[in-house]
Amino acid sequence: MSSVLTDLLHHPIVQAPMAGGVSVPQLAAAVSEAGGLGFLAAGYKTADGMYQEIKQLRGLTARPFGVNVFMPQPDQADPAAVEVYAEQLAGEAAWYETELGDPEAGRDDGYDVKLAVLLDNPVPVVSFHFGVPDPSVLESLRRAGTFTLVTATTAEEALAVQEAGADAVIAQGIEAGGHQGTHRDSAENDGSGIGLLSLVAQVREAVRLPIVAAGGLMRGSQIAAVLAAGASAAQLGTAFLATPESGAHPLHKQALTDPLFVRTELTRAFSGRPARGLVNRFMREHGPYAPAAYPEINHLTSPLRKAAAKAKDPQGMGLWAGQGHRMARDLPAGRLVEVLAAELREAATALSTQGGGR
Repeated sequence: MSSVLTDLLHHPIVQAPMAGGVSVPQLAAAVSEAGGLGFLAAGYKTADGMYQEIKQLRGLTARPFGVNVFMPQPDQADPAAVEVYAEQLAGEAAWYETELGDPEAGRDDGYDVKLAVLLDNPVPVVSFHFGVPDPSVLESLRRAGTFTLVTATTAEEALAVQEAGADAVIAQGIEAGGHQGTHRDSAENDGSGIGLLSLVAQVREAVRLPIVAAGGLMRGSQIAAVLAAGASAAQLGTAFLATPESGAHPLHKQALTDPLFVRTELTRAFSGRPARGLVNRFMREHGPYAPAAYPEINHLTSPLRKAAAKAKDPQGMGLWAGQGHRMARDLPAGRLVEVLAAELREAATALSTQGGGR
């Protein structure tokens, strides 16, 4: 593990930033207090909303924590395709008695203002999703004392992260729940991707940066495997989604282990960008027709998802989850960190013993 990451982490366990109200200050604080690295998700929040959560988190822990920021997206959506999809969703709007959202509600997620806040009030760690920040941004954060990470889904993307000057790279495998952090979205991203162990090995050979491995990790033995493959730490999202501190909707938490939801898929149905979630009615009916149009589709379906949650209908919600969702444990977040760390130690000891016996 790199010396800087060692200072940030007592255990090589990072709680993934899950946007949409999941990664609340209480969750991040519990993880950090237990020796992991808790994360807030700035995505879909205003800059002031992000700042207020940072203040709240600082009141809960003095331990290091991180904030995740979404990169602005290029304007590449086909307006006609978005309009056709909106027409297809008209029945959903009528069923849930709501209006569709405005697809032109904005595409930069308040990026510049959020950066200004993070430079004026530096936090220990900032990570970026959906692309690579300008080198000047990463250098400004470094001067402010902030450690920076950027998600990559291929070795080529990891090289771009290194060239931009980030301190570490998050290698996100295809198993990961939620949005894939590909730097450029295209139709080719719909189902293709690299498994985490292969990705970590490829990234390890391609760059000198410390690697945080992400994608489907639910047990300490899996963390041991990615560390053995060359990662410095592991990032877990779905594992923490089920905890009491998580801000996820109760139906979302229940669905992780509900026999009704047997598998996950990558879909554009809810946001216009590939994201892995539990297969439900909405995904089956609309996924095949959703265009590559983020954030337009995300804005469009936002009222539908909120209405489905209000109606307590998981079949209309975006139930983001990684491939290991059935292994979710209903434990307090701090206790989960402790259990994962104990499992990691046991697995590492077993690997060491096996290695010494050859």
